[in-house]
This record gives sequence, C-alpha cells and structure tokens, in this order.
Amino acid sequence: MTKEKKKKSATREWVDALVFAVIAASLIRWLLLEPFTIPTASMEKSLLVGDFLFVSKMHYGTRIPKTPLQVPLTHQKIWGTDMKSYSDLIELPYYRLPGFTSIKRNDVVVFNYPAEYEYPVDLKTNYIKRAVAVPGDVLEIKKGQVYINGQLGENPAEMQFSYDVMTDRNLSIEFFEEYGINRDSFIPFSNGVGYLVFATDEVAKNLENSPVVSEVTLRMGRENMGDSTVFPDGAYFGWNKDYWGPLEIPGKGTTIQINEETMAKYAFTIEKYEGLKNMEVRDNKLIIDGQEVSSYTFKQNYYFMMGDNRHDSLDSRYWGFVPEDHVVGKAWFLWLSLDKYKSMFGKIRWSRFFNGID
Repeated sequence: MTKEKKKKSATREWVDALVFAVIAASLIRWLLLEPFTIPTASMEKSLLVGDFLFVSKMHYGTRIPKTPLQVPLTHQKIWGTDMKSYSDLIELPYYRLPGFTSIKRNDVVVFNYPAEYEYPVDLKTNYIKRAVAVPGDVLEIKKGQVYINGQLGENPAEMQFSYDVMTDRNLSIEFFEEYGINRDSFIPFSNGVGYLVFATDEVAKNLENSPVVSEVTLRMGRENMGDSTVFPDGAYFGWNKDYWGPLEIPGKGTTIQINEETMAKYAFTIEKYEGLKNMEVRDNKLIIDGQEVSSYTFKQNYYFMMGDNRHDSLDSRYWGFVPEDHVVGKAWFLWLSLDKYKSMFGKIRWSRFFNGID
C-alpha cells in the first residue's frame, strides 16, 4: 500500500515559488542580462536620464563573481539599509566565461567605476560610457575631436558639447524643449545674461538663428593649457579634456620600457589594476618585489571610455583606463524610458521602447 503524499500548504508553495524566482532571477542576472538605469546626462543624447536598459553579459563573456558570498539581487548594500550585502571572506580570482565577441571601438559598455577602491571589483558602482579606444590604439583628442591612430575617430550620431548661449531674455523651459533641450541640459548664468547649454552641433546652429539669442559660442579648452585633474598628469603633459594625448592604450602583452615619460603615463595603471603585491615607483623607477625592472608587460586589456555628452562627462580623461576585469557587459537595448519631469502617462517616452543601443 503506497503512502499518500502530503499536500504542501499554501505558505510552503509560496515560499518554494519565491525561492525558485530568486534563484532564477539571480542566474539570469549573472549569466545573461542585467537591468540598468541611466542616472546622469553624460551619455546624452544617445542615452537619456530615465532610460532603462538591459546589459548583455553574453557578448563579452560572463564574469565569475569575485565576491560569491552576497545577498541575491543586491549590489553594495542591502535594500533600504547601510548594511553591506556581501562578505569578502572569500574572494575568487578574475575569470570570464567565453563570449561571442570582444569590446569593439565605439561599443557602449557598462563597467565598474575603476577609481572606487573601497569595494571589490565586481561591486564597484556601475558606469556606462562609450569605448572610444581599445588596446593598441593610439588616442589623441584635438579641439574636442577624437583621433585614433592618427585618423579622425567616428563620432556618435548625437554627440553634445557645451555652448554659451547669450541672450538678454529669461528663456522658458518650453523654449528649450522646442529645440530638443531637456531641463538637465541648460543652466542659467548667475548674472542673467545667458545660459550654459549642452547640445549637438545642429541644435547649437538652430539656437544661433533664434531672434532672441544674440550669440552662441562653443566652449573649448586651449591647446597646451594643462589641467591637473586630467589623467594621467595633465599639468605635466599640458593636456586637458579637449586637447589630450597622444597615448597608446595598453593591452595584455603590451611591453613598455621604464623611463620618466612611461612612468608618468602608466605607473598609476600598473599600481592600481595589475594586481602586483609588492610594487612601488621610486625616482621614476619601477620596483617589483624589491627589484628594479627596466621594462614591464601588461597582464590584461584596458579601454578608454568617454561620454557622448563630451563636456559634461567624468570619464577616462579624468580617472584613467578601464581594466578588462572591471567590464560588466554590453549595453544592448532599452526596455523602458521615463521622463522625470512629466506626470502620469506623459512620463513614458514611447518612441524609445526596445530601441537598440549604438
């Protein structure tokens, strides 16, 4: 006589379903796709504040978690608290499953912010930028224009710069919206004589033709005017965000000779991201395990990331190369877009639904 199987209670069925959903969602988030929200205007107009997108882990290969002891479906903190969502008692070495492509020049990439050193690599804040240069490329920026290996680089379709828009009038939000400029893309001057506007070249020309605008001027740094906040040492090289380089992007197997110039360019990257346990720079000499070395070969690939809103983007020009082990995945497609300044159904940007990301 077979014993009748005891029926699960409703509570047990709910618990089982919840556990299954959490496990399934965690696996999908780790292996395949992860949702991401655009919080800032650094990628406008390619990506807008309020865009929701999926990041593909499959394209470049899923990264094995460095910190496997973590509350599922969290990042740095447990929801609504200041409690860490992870334990660093166990940390795994970097490994990435095979992907079906590598990072190509001009891909839009989600990655962990390299300069956030208080967290493990895979739990640093997620950033999104465009990979304007890949390993082996020699990058130079002249008058705000990217050049790769001496050739004019490909520009995003709606790349933005900063413009001074001069007027003696108080321009309304509706005025700017008529030109496709949202509320996050203009700032009135304190003296009331104009606005700082982030816009494409085409929009800037249209503004110039407005009868209420007296002058539109592109903001541009001066050549050889070094900026100490610019990577690797803007003051030393005379570089700023509009005039930068030339500099070769290092990759796995790239070997440099150690001298004053290469130390100024690459010592920071070697120290912070190459995983060396005992390394120091002393009098422009590279000391590893107590021994001076005359050359150095990089252990991983690096990428140079920039925002499409070129004058309103904190990117590799300020904090340096993005190491391969910081790459999360490829920005794939939008699944929702909300305008924070609108209400009800007016918030939804219907035309952006399921758009691919170029």
